[in-house]
Amino acid sequence: MTEEYCPHHQDGNQLVKRIAIAIVVLLIVCAIVVLLVWAILHPSKPRFLLQDVTIYAFNLSTAPHLLTSNLQITLAARNPNSRIGIFYRKLDIFASYRNQQITLPTLLPTTYQGHRDFTIWSPFLYGNDVPVAPFLQAGLSADMNGGLVMLDIKVFGHLKWKVGSWVSRRYQINVHCPAYISFSDRIKGFQVGSAMKYQLLQTCRVDISL
Repeated sequence: MTEEYCPHHQDGNQLVKRIAIAIVVLLIVCAIVVLLVWAILHPSKPRFLLQDVTIYAFNLSTAPHLLTSNLQITLAARNPNSRIGIFYRKLDIFASYRNQQITLPTLLPTTYQGHRDFTIWSPFLYGNDVPVAPFLQAGLSADMNGGLVMLDIKVFGHLKWKVGSWVSRRYQINVHCPAYISFSDRIKGFQVGSAMKYQLLQTCRVDISL
């Protein structure tokens, strides 16, 4: 017994193949266009500036070694790109001293930043009775007696780039802002109620990674 030739069946197979090839070609062309646009635009990292720090409490006890630090910071971010928007997602901000976290993380609101746009956040950072290592307690005590303490305001989270209607994959953003807090007259602060406010205008380091 021999199989009968069916031209309609063969035409159907050819149509499926052509549609599949067209879809693959379309996907390749779209990928090339996205890569070309990305290469031409080449997004620049956002720029962060620590504008000021207001200290409501900064108390160190020696037995046990506990630190209470309550502060409010003003942090500005700028998108320097003229054709690329930025989505900020799940940004946590906290203060640290010599790489030890001394406040709880505060979650910043999800934010979209348009072309060459500015965003300003003013979160409160709280760390009540945070245990510190003995060697850190000694270093912090010496810094406070010397009149100047350097804290590190850190921001960890994610961002996505937006070009037209296309949104990139998620990238990790790490921001480090040195904050010099004076316990003498070396850096002038001014009284705000019971707190001390310090104008810093400190440029932050920004790292972007996958």
